[in-house]
Amino acid sequence: MGKYEKLLQRILTGTSDNNIKFDELRQLLKKLGFEERIKGDHYIFTKDNVEEIINIQPKGSKAKGYQVRQVRNLIVKYGLGDSDVS
Repeated sequence: MGKYEKLLQRILTGTSDNNIKFDELRQLLKKLGFEERIKGDHYIFTKDNVEEIINIQPKGSKAKGYQVRQVRNLIVKYGLGDSDVS
């Protein structure tokens, strides 16, 4: 199991939302096919066939817990996951 597959599992279990590294979350979203735009400290991710726009900001070196939950909800809602990350 690779680094991003393990990260995806950690996000999906929901046990460490406040302990996800911001840069790892960004890279995971890119691997899932999201396009990134940066405006100040706002990292905005969009993807074809996904209605919602993901907007994340760092909190030190970590991602904000509520934003990790938003990412988890999108992964579950749209069935994104292992086949996209491999």
